[in-house]
Amino acid sequence: MRISSAQNLTDEALVFEIAETNSTKLFAVLYDRFSKVVYNKCYGFSINKEEAEDLTHDVFILLFDKLKTFKGNSKFSTWLYSFTYNFCVNYVQRNHQKKKEKVTVITDQIKDDSDADEIEDAQLFKLKSENLAKAFTLIDAKEKMILLMKYQDDMTIREISDALEIGESAVKMRIKRAKVKVVSVYQEL
Repeated sequence: MRISSAQNLTDEALVFEIAETNSTKLFAVLYDRFSKVVYNKCYGFSINKEEAEDLTHDVFILLFDKLKTFKGNSKFSTWLYSFTYNFCVNYVQRNHQKKKEKVTVITDQIKDDSDADEIEDAQLFKLKSENLAKAFTLIDAKEKMILLMKYQDDMTIREISDALEIGESAVKMRIKRAKVKVVSVYQEL
């Protein structure tokens, strides 16, 4: 297939063609389409631009081998989004283990008294950005991921549910717990 005709393919058709032919030239077309999106997701998990660039590069190296696992049950962009987030979460967890940084944080348990523990979105937005950024580095990568999906990427509960392949009620509970956690960590700073 010629590169010029590959430009006109849908994302899904391009992915299936790459998976069938292992064409690096076609993969370059896919890279051009999605590298900025992947970089932005990686940047949310990284310390600096260079680390985000390295993570983006690593995502695409792994992606080339994993494209065959894309079945087309969802849009490719949704699948790639989930793939990138999972990669970044795993990276952050490995990185924390290597550094052996152990931070004790208040438990995830949410008391039955929902009024006392209910964290409104407005409370998150009032937190000073510098300390909020520091609090984000101290919470679990999965908690950070779901908050970034909701607030940085403006994903709906349904979109997060699809990307993470969990139920909508589970998404809501994880968001609630993550908000409680980040506010608790923030208050400890």
